[in-house]
Amino acid sequence: MNHYLTPNFAFAPILPVHGSGSRVWDENNKEYIDLAGGIAVNALGHCHPDLVQALTEQAQKLWHISNLYTTEPAQTLARKLTENSFSDKVFYANSGAEANEAALKLARKHARDHFGEHKTEIIACVNAFHGRTLFTVSVGGQPKYSADFAPLPADITHIPFNDVDALQAAISDKTCAVIIEPIQGESGVLPATRAFLQTARELCTRFQAALILDEVQTGMGRTGKLFAHQHFDVQPDIVSCAKALGGGFPIGAMLTTDEFAPSLSLGSHGSTFGGNPLACAVASKAFDLIHNESTYANIANQSQNLQAALKHIATETGIFSEIRGMGLLIGAVLSPQYENKAGDLVKLALQYGVMILQAGGNVIRFAPSLLLNDGDLREGMARFQAACTEFVKQ
Repeated sequence: MNHYLTPNFAFAPILPVHGSGSRVWDENNKEYIDLAGGIAVNALGHCHPDLVQALTEQAQKLWHISNLYTTEPAQTLARKLTENSFSDKVFYANSGAEANEAALKLARKHARDHFGEHKTEIIACVNAFHGRTLFTVSVGGQPKYSADFAPLPADITHIPFNDVDALQAAISDKTCAVIIEPIQGESGVLPATRAFLQTARELCTRFQAALILDEVQTGMGRTGKLFAHQHFDVQPDIVSCAKALGGGFPIGAMLTTDEFAPSLSLGSHGSTFGGNPLACAVASKAFDLIHNESTYANIANQSQNLQAALKHIATETGIFSEIRGMGLLIGAVLSPQYENKAGDLVKLALQYGVMILQAGGNVIRFAPSLLLNDGDLREGMARFQAACTEFVKQ
């Protein structure tokens, strides 16, 4: 196949053609078990019939009207999000990066509106990932993603993840926001500690800074609750979400409170496509399917089953030293002798008919459908174990 796309992606050597549930078929009709979920996007699997119906029905009514108007799908989804979270108001975007961009801009503007021009510092974590815009890639503490785009936005401080002492030392009256992922997904599926998140909340309150939680990957049921921070008894000021929010249809959202929302004043920020009726109609149906006891029960059950299967593979092959994560965002840490070979295992697993992810060089990441059933999990793990068995023999 001739490629007409820029070379910033390394495409796998298959061409996916169609999917259903947790299974995908390529151009040669080879079947794959999808335990990657489009990088935690396809929370309800591929082509869920209820999402297809919601999309089809809305497509026959209204696609786009611009933010000169609001629409019933946009208001309905915002109502569901606010009624089931800490938030009072929603800003719509099209991606996680845009949701984080809005969150960071809101934090700075709120600080400027209420406390003055000196309060601009953003504290983030080393090895964080918040998106690819110039602002969000600068806030993400990974120079490999930002160094080539210098000069970068200023007044951003990075501290080690889960380091309470470093956070206490860094925050001051000039801090306008602290941004944290409840689980660092791209950097190895590393959950935050309760002490770190609760200390962040206490310090942000004391220093009148916004606590921003990036739930782009962890939100919308991924960890077994609607938002991951609900496991930690921490109330943020701003939350970003995307990925699973649309179940595969592009949409992002920033959630905030009535204390902060007024600073996003008329004309201060915007989005051409954010909150369009198609995206909101699909996301509203996805919300209903995710936010119910049956789905949460399945997440808890399959989380246990997936971790047990990975621990069994670790025992049989010695390939993993640790299994960690929450809900259906799970990381399997490679043993030291396989350091920096996660990418090789991902490629081999694909040959065996299972789609998985890496998170850094040493962690295999799993983010399957929240509706993953027993049969697909068993088959996926059987294929993955076969791949691991060959891998350790190489």
